[in-house]
Amino acid sequence: MGQDLLDSRGGQLLVAVAAGLAGLAGSYAVTGYTPAFLASPVERTLARQMPGVVVSFAITTLGSVGQQLNLLTAVAIVGLFIALAARAAILVGQEANNRLLPGVGTALLTWVVGVALTGELVLAAGAALPAAAVVVLAQGLDALGKTTPPISSKRRRALSTIGVALGATALGYSVGTRRTPTATARDAPRLTAPGADREDIEAKLDVAAERSLDLDGLDPLVSERFFEVDINSIDPEVDADSWTLSVTGAVERELTLDYDELREMPAENQFSTLRCVGEKLNGKKMDTALWTGVPVDQLLDEAGIQSGCECVMLRAADGYFEEFPIDALRGGMLVYGMNGTVLPRGHGYPVRALVPGHWGEVNVKWLTEIEILDREAEGYWEKRGWQGTGPVNPVAKLHYREDTDDGRRRLGGHAYGGLDGVSSVEVSTDGGVTWTEASLSEPLPSVDGEGVAADAWRQWEYAYAAPSGGHTVVVRMVDDEGRVQPETESKAYPSGPSGWVRQEFA
Repeated sequence: MGQDLLDSRGGQLLVAVAAGLAGLAGSYAVTGYTPAFLASPVERTLARQMPGVVVSFAITTLGSVGQQLNLLTAVAIVGLFIALAARAAILVGQEANNRLLPGVGTALLTWVVGVALTGELVLAAGAALPAAAVVVLAQGLDALGKTTPPISSKRRRALSTIGVALGATALGYSVGTRRTPTATARDAPRLTAPGADREDIEAKLDVAAERSLDLDGLDPLVSERFFEVDINSIDPEVDADSWTLSVTGAVERELTLDYDELREMPAENQFSTLRCVGEKLNGKKMDTALWTGVPVDQLLDEAGIQSGCECVMLRAADGYFEEFPIDALRGGMLVYGMNGTVLPRGHGYPVRALVPGHWGEVNVKWLTEIEILDREAEGYWEKRGWQGTGPVNPVAKLHYREDTDDGRRRLGGHAYGGLDGVSSVEVSTDGGVTWTEASLSEPLPSVDGEGVAADAWRQWEYAYAAPSGGHTVVVRMVDDEGRVQPETESKAYPSGPSGWVRQEFA
């Protein structure tokens, strides 16, 4: 018996770890990257229970890596749960001298863990069966090793068990990835809502392409890869057929409408830029899209606002909530389309809020409720020390550099001023002593196509004879009222980054 893999403590631990890997892979294979994946509820709990100071550090210092580390921690915790379940089943089976108990016990305990975490009775079997199969495999190899010399080595049996677990992990990842629902605009289906104007969508997208500057590698006026930031590592799955949006709280009468009712209402196509409050000053979490949706004013007027604080709380299907002034929401949209496609899952499918001129955090995704408040309250991020519900800070960013054959240097980037617009971008190549106006892309068209989009960025470019020595380039924008972007630099926490972007050239 001493040569049996499952008779030694080390062998039992190895098989338990292998069962944990196989269980995670099986769960991912049947659920994909969805909330039903066993690690998802653990990740959500970790993210929501972390102290505000930890969350702020992760956002400002680690960026998206912090969220990935949180997900990996959740995966490790769930893997440990499954491994402990397998180890307990093995020990009970040996104590009872019953060869069925290790496999059956592993399956049952893992299934219980899965149901407790996700509430999914059937999908939880996706983790339970592969975990149990690893334990049964180890038992079978031990039995076979007593009669077949080529596989009598305990080390060989251990390697076989681990090899099967790793193979199951690779297979589960491959299958799960294919099962993961579409999350990006690039793969989303074409928008065909009754209230949407397809001709206007196509015309506006064509104009944006024509007006984009020819700077290879710089995002065009309609972003090709729109940033995603939310409180989840795994986005929620919301069924449009059962989705509803409610207007509640301090109103004359509460309203509820479903997805079909919203899509039948006359829609608008609006260019709008979103900027993340937690990004770096010259970061790349600022993008622009053509959004299709219904003006929110229609619902607010129909409900009849009776607010004592003139403030509103938006609530989402994933538990996110954000409070800000009602005036900011007026002029906003209930969005169900993005760049001519159905709103992707990663951007809030089926419906999100669009709040022009304000930080991305108040543009709540997976929107389910508009609650008109009678008194002020704190939103999700305000409870964690952030104050990003006000108007967005203006910025000119420097993201493009090209040294041309004639010895000149060509620079470029984007500028965004929220609802105050962008009238010019100025560039200094001597650290801010003297300034020269850069060339700007033509502004994107307004909703009616007759004017200028009120809340969209513009591209800029500037070429100059690069000096032989080192120098500092500084960029700033001027809004439509002639106000120069503030120079004082501030970090993202707590109210968003601001200041002039500077870059040193050797």
